[in-house]
Amino acid sequence: MDAFYASIEQRDFPELKGKPVAVGKAVSRGVVAAASYEARRFGVHSAMPSLAAQRKCPQLIFHPPRFGVYKTVSQQIHEIFHEYTDLVEPLSLDEAYLDVTANKRGMSSATHIALEIKQRIREITQLTASAGVSYNKFLAKIASDVNKPDGIFVIEPYQAVAFLQTLDIGKFYGIGQVTADRLRKTGIRTGADMSAMNMKEMLKLFGKRGLFFYDIVRGIDRRTVEPERIRKSVSAESTFETDLTTRFAVITELYRLEIRLFADMQKLNLNARTVTLKMRFDDFHTITRSRTVDTPITVYTDLQKLSRSILNEIPFEGKKIRLLGIGVSHLLNVRADEPKQLELDL
Repeated sequence: MDAFYASIEQRDFPELKGKPVAVGKAVSRGVVAAASYEARRFGVHSAMPSLAAQRKCPQLIFHPPRFGVYKTVSQQIHEIFHEYTDLVEPLSLDEAYLDVTANKRGMSSATHIALEIKQRIREITQLTASAGVSYNKFLAKIASDVNKPDGIFVIEPYQAVAFLQTLDIGKFYGIGQVTADRLRKTGIRTGADMSAMNMKEMLKLFGKRGLFFYDIVRGIDRRTVEPERIRKSVSAESTFETDLTTRFAVITELYRLEIRLFADMQKLNLNARTVTLKMRFDDFHTITRSRTVDTPITVYTDLQKLSRSILNEIPFEGKKIRLLGIGVSHLLNVRADEPKQLELDL
C-alpha cells in the first residue's frame, strides 16, 4: 500500500488531501508512524523523530494514529487477495507476498492479476497500491518499490541478473542504511560489485546471511510464500515523553507493559519460556537482558516474577530512562482443549 496510514487519514479527512501529513504526535519524544507523499518531498519519513520532521517541514500536519481503522482496512485488502489465491504471506498491515502460480481465477498472467488487485483495492478502499511482479519473493519485493506510488513493475526471469547488477546496494532488501554505508566505504556500491565476490568473501562480510546474499544477487531465492507465518515473539514497549528517574516509576511502567503483554499472549493463545527486558537510557545506550525457564509461563504472576528478577540485574539507579520494553519468545501454542489457569482481574 502507498503511504498506508497517511493515505487513510487523507481519505477520511478531506481537509488533509494534498497536504503534508504525518501520522503521530508532535511531542518531544514523538515519532512519525507514517508520512504522506507530500511530506516525503521534504525528507519526512516513518520512524523519524517528530521534532526533526517539523524542522524539515514546518507546515507538517500531525494526525493521531487510528490503528483499529488501519487493521480493518488491511482486512478488506486481504479479503481481495484471497479472491485470487490462498497463498498469502502477510509482512505487515500494508504489505504481503502472493503466490499466484495456480490461482483461483485461472489467469495465466501474474501481471494481469496484479493490475486487477490494484483496481479492486481502489474500488473498495479508495486507496492506491503498488505491485512488484517476479518469479521469486526477493525480486517481487524490490520491484514493488520501483514505481511507487500507484505503480507496477515487472522483472522477467531473463531480466533479473542484469537488473540486479545495476541495483544500488542500499536497495537490496535486508541491507539497512548502516550496512550500506559500510559497504560503500569498502567499494561495494552495486549488485555487480557484490556478485564479483566469492562465497568465502560473502560469509566474511555478512556472516551467516552471506549465503542468502550470494544467491539473491544472482536472482536466486528459494523461499516459498508461507500463508501462516510462525510468530517468534510478542512484545510491548513505551517511549516516555519525560525520562523515568526513580525505581518506583520504572516498576509502575513495567507493570503496565506486563499487563499489555500478557493480554496479548492470552489473545494469541500463547505461552512462552523466555522473557526479555529492554531499557534505553537518555544517551540512547540500550540494554537487553533475557532469561529462559523450563516451565512455560502460563499466568501473569509467572511473567511478573521473571521480569522483576531480570530488572534487578540491570544497573539503572541514578540513570534517566527514555524507553522500557518487555517481550516473550520461545512461544508455545495453547491447545484448545488444554485446561487454563483462570485469574481474577482485581
